[in-house]
Amino acid sequence: MENQKYLNANDSNPNKIGWMKGFPPEESKCISANDGSFFEFPALRYSVNHIRELYPTRAVEAGAKKFKFKSKIDRQIESITFVPWNEKQPVTWNDFLERNYTDGIIILHKGKIVYEKYPAGLKQNGVHSAMSVSKSFTGILASILIDEGIINPEKLVTDYIPELQDSGFAGATVRNVLDMTTAIEYSEDYTNPNAEVWKFSASGNVYRPADYSGPKNYYEYIKTVKKIPNQEHGQLFGYKTVNTELTAWIISRVTGKSITQLLSEKIWKPMGANYDGFYQVGTAGIAFAGGGFSLNLRDMALFGELLRNGGKQKGKQILTKKAVLEVSQGGSQDAFKNSGEYPLLQGWSYHNMWWITNNSHKAFMARGVHGQAIYIDPKAQMVIARFASNPLASNKYIDPISIPAYEAIADYLLQK
Repeated sequence: MENQKYLNANDSNPNKIGWMKGFPPEESKCISANDGSFFEFPALRYSVNHIRELYPTRAVEAGAKKFKFKSKIDRQIESITFVPWNEKQPVTWNDFLERNYTDGIIILHKGKIVYEKYPAGLKQNGVHSAMSVSKSFTGILASILIDEGIINPEKLVTDYIPELQDSGFAGATVRNVLDMTTAIEYSEDYTNPNAEVWKFSASGNVYRPADYSGPKNYYEYIKTVKKIPNQEHGQLFGYKTVNTELTAWIISRVTGKSITQLLSEKIWKPMGANYDGFYQVGTAGIAFAGGGFSLNLRDMALFGELLRNGGKQKGKQILTKKAVLEVSQGGSQDAFKNSGEYPLLQGWSYHNMWWITNNSHKAFMARGVHGQAIYIDPKAQMVIARFASNPLASNKYIDPISIPAYEAIADYLLQK
């Protein structure tokens, strides 16, 4: 990890710093989305739990039925040690929590909560930004619609969104978009201020400079995307949020419903979510499908458990079995490897907005910047849901300690 220049987990705890406390708060403790301060560390640790107070949002409504977990807390989990990648000495479970700036974590085993902790900022009944875990919810909705015959993954995206005929997405299939193998000019490098991801973000940002003259919303930006010369769609994996936004556009175009409404109808209400979720809404009222979902940690774990069980809950098929199977089977390992984006993730693949590991347990993940994760291990009958606010955005800094931790817990639970 390269966190040495940042405050540690304890000193950056938002409860300790006291953001937005007082009437009015001290100027040094105020956070705003208008000036971007909300996303700077350590303010980030407060903001991830308070997105609704910073941006317009739209609810993913929960229903009257609420699912209640049973708990069987296993105190031995905190005694587990493991060796992170590229390190020689074992670390403790608490080391793992602190080094990842964990805000909340739940471990399910056979559907019961065996571990639950909220180290910083987040409360059990709170909601937290899921960042790019949002993409995997969009991927599941697309998988369901594919199974229902409403979307054909082999069709061109222009069959659904003709407005993209002159864009870099022309010639790409829905499958290319879902697996992020589109050959488009788009960088997701958050450390580069000139990367396209910032132009995409600006297009939907409700807090824009008065002299802003770029695309007026996410969909207008998508029309401007260019194709990489001499590269065909489908050849290489490239993690690009704009693919998720296009997937959501296709979903809304074919159903006539927003992502928020569809997620509520297809998943949130049927599975018995305990709390409304919320999507950050940009200009033109477009929900940010690629990273704007905030939700409760237990509800995120419940969603993971639903997938672990093939879409079933208490004998009832909530999600179609075929949709879940499609997600977990994985994508092209060659396209993933040859991209060179994630050299530590040997043998992994990406499919329908989900990450598929190479381990013998056939585990698969939803992942978001700053440490958000759903890790599903079918063999160990385990689901881990984690919210975090790591100062470093990219998972390449988080994976070397996180993935070994998840695998160590799975190995431990297999013996239970």
